[in-house]
Amino acid sequence: MAQAGGEQVQVQIKADEKEMVGQFCNLVMFHHNPEEFTLQFIYLFPNVPQGKLLSSMIVSPAHAKRIMKALAENISRYEAQFGPIRDVPEPNPVPNVGFVQ
Repeated sequence: MAQAGGEQVQVQIKADEKEMVGQFCNLVMFHHNPEEFTLQFIYLFPNVPQGKLLSSMIVSPAHAKRIMKALAENISRYEAQFGPIRDVPEPNPVPNVGFVQ
């Protein structure tokens, strides 16, 4: 449900099977400027110094902040139900990520 002028409006969202299945991502890169935040979702292949950009999302700074709050709230709910999430150390060494065409 979304809110419009104080009242709730039901929004219909269309998605193909590919989007519904989703993709696993093990690296997210963030970039920002005064007008936008860019989130790049990447899959780094195990034991190979290579990865693939899965998706790039561009959002406004206000929407980025709402995403951050929603993610924090959902992590709190998850930990209340399943226990603390362990922090996993970064790979050693941290990969130097760059894009190729």
